[in-house]
Formats: sequence, structure tokens, C-alpha cells
Amino acid sequence: MGFIFSKSVNDSLKAQQEFMLMNSRLQLERQLLMQNQMRERQTAMQIAWTREFLKYFGTFFGLAAVGLTAGAIKKKNPGVLLPIVPLSFIFAYQYDMGYGTLLQRIKGEAENILDTQSTLLELPKGPLTYEDLEKLRRSQSKFFIEK
Repeated sequence: MGFIFSKSVNDSLKAQQEFMLMNSRLQLERQLLMQNQMRERQTAMQIAWTREFLKYFGTFFGLAAVGLTAGAIKKKNPGVLLPIVPLSFIFAYQYDMGYGTLLQRIKGEAENILDTQSTLLELPKGPLTYEDLEKLRRSQSKFFIEK
């Protein structure tokens, strides 16, 4: 009789362990999906912000280019056009970010770094551990309670 009861408990324990493993896997998959969704939404917001900024900056750049050109012609001094150079670089960067391929190039370079230069990504003093965090917490805690 003890054997039958023991077998039943073992089967129940095994089923519970499998359920817990499946549940933790499902929870991890949901977390990964959620993090990816948040990353995609943040990237979309960044692109949208850049496109909106480009509208205003493009208007400013156009008015500045017309004004500086008119000023250079009126004063017969081409040096007045000099501010157009840095403004054009800013405009080109913002356009590339909002409508061009800058994000694809950044992604490609990031993948290259991950594949070929992963040592650049290492944290100083190595990855954080639970023990490191506990030591830091204890040193900064005002009411330290040790068991």
C-alpha cells in the first residue's frame, strides 16, 4: 500500500514540476514578447518624432537658406552663406533618420559589433551578480537587519 501511495505522490510531483516548467516557459515567452513590443513602440516613437522635427527644421532650413542667399547677394559677400553648411548636415542627418536608411545602417553596425567585437560590450568588473548587489545594498542600507 505504501508503494502505491508513494507512486501516486511521485507522479503528482512530476506532473506539478512539468506544469511549473511549462508555466515558467510561458511566462518567459510573454516577457520576451512584451519587451520586443515595447522596443518596437519606442523605435516607432523615435522615428515619428524625427519626422515631425524634420518638418519644422526643414522649414527653418529653407527660410534660412533663402534669407542667407538673399543677404549674400545683397551684400555681395559669399561668407554670409557659411551657416548653411552645418545646417545642411543637420538637415541631411534628420532626413536620413526619418526617411532614409540610417536605422538599417545602425542595425547592421550593431550586429557587426555583436558578432566580431563582443569584448567591447563587457561590463567593467564583469556582469552583476546577486552577491554584488547584496553587498552594495547592505553597505548602503540604513537599517540593516541580519538574520
